[in-house]
Amino acid sequence: MTPSRYLRHARDARHPQSLRTRARRRLALSLRSPLASGLAAGVAGLALGAAAGPAQAQSSVTLYGTIDTAIVYANNAGGKRQFEMNSSNVLGNRWGLRGSEDLGNGLRAVFDLENGYSSTTGGFQQGGDLFGRQAWVGLASQRAGTLTAGRQYDAVVDFIGPFIAGTQWATYLGGHPGDLDNTNNDYRSNNSVKYTTPTYGGLRASGLYSFGGTPGQFGRNSIWSLGVGYTGGPIVLGAAYVHVKDPNFSYFGNNSSSSATGSNMAASRVYSGYASAGDEQIVAVGGTYTAGPAIIGAVYTNTRFGELGAHASLDPLGYRGSASFHNAELNLRYYLTPVWLLGAAYDYTRGYGVNHVTYQQGDLGITYILSKRTQLYLVGLYQHASGTDSSGQAAVANINGLSASSTPNQVSVLAGITHRF
Repeated sequence: MTPSRYLRHARDARHPQSLRTRARRRLALSLRSPLASGLAAGVAGLALGAAAGPAQAQSSVTLYGTIDTAIVYANNAGGKRQFEMNSSNVLGNRWGLRGSEDLGNGLRAVFDLENGYSSTTGGFQQGGDLFGRQAWVGLASQRAGTLTAGRQYDAVVDFIGPFIAGTQWATYLGGHPGDLDNTNNDYRSNNSVKYTTPTYGGLRASGLYSFGGTPGQFGRNSIWSLGVGYTGGPIVLGAAYVHVKDPNFSYFGNNSSSSATGSNMAASRVYSGYASAGDEQIVAVGGTYTAGPAIIGAVYTNTRFGELGAHASLDPLGYRGSASFHNAELNLRYYLTPVWLLGAAYDYTRGYGVNHVTYQQGDLGITYILSKRTQLYLVGLYQHASGTDSSGQAAVANINGLSASSTPNQVSVLAGITHRF
């Protein structure tokens, strides 16, 4: 196998969206009929199908999505062995409508409405929101960049998330503990305005601001982030910063089913004790290097929950000051052949400040690529915890997405299938 062929498949692995470009183009053509455009306009609230003649030919709406289902085994989930069927593993299950309209002079109107769903129950994810993954509209120009408004991802997701094993092959369970740094795409920013620059010399940057929406308190529940990325030959790099006010409500509680007064951070003992924080900040850097059939990735993040006790009703342990987490990940993808992919990753998380805790996790996986849109995967994960977690108790292992173990150790194995459409 020549290096060029390995590089092509490595690029496909980093950018799965490119695997279905031709299929989307064919589907986009079919959706350009007056009926299909009218249906899309009804959902999107954009009159993409209203114009006739030449304007119709310059507009497009694309239906896209993924479906991912696996059987998951955990040796200890709340003190018991567990077998379950789970969805949204390698890729979060979704279907969406993405569209654009040519406005002339290189300017386009763009939108994306993306629903998250469970393939095991058929229900909505993201707290039951119809378009809980993404919902935004804006203007795009090759020369001036893209300006969008709505429910969107921050810079950590855009510039750092693609480097971790959990978003590539290790599944959601391979994310960092509790996804505390949002590298596994759990949290969105509502009511946000986002600007992304064009790409110049391999460089691209973005900035986002999310309005808190509290009358008389402009900064409350607000979020802002900055990010920059570089792509040059075999090297891809990224850096991001996110600052969140009142994270229990604005970041962890931004779905329609979230509590307006109670804790929205109870899902993970990694950080559940820090729901009273007045702010949160994430600093992240990472990158990948491609060498023939191998792709080496590295990520470092620092997450800090500050102003503990700012929301007294959420602070039963009386925490003050701040709680921080260092996280470092090293991962490897290796293409044995164009259809067989091996993956390995090691993740180290160290918490300090109010409590001192350590989580160490190792992941191994193999993926068989049946086609450009369908793949089978088998992944094994092991986590060990030590110290005192945010609950003030002895830390127990808690692989991301699973119920916490009753001991410092936890093992999980899952096998599944992913299909893109």
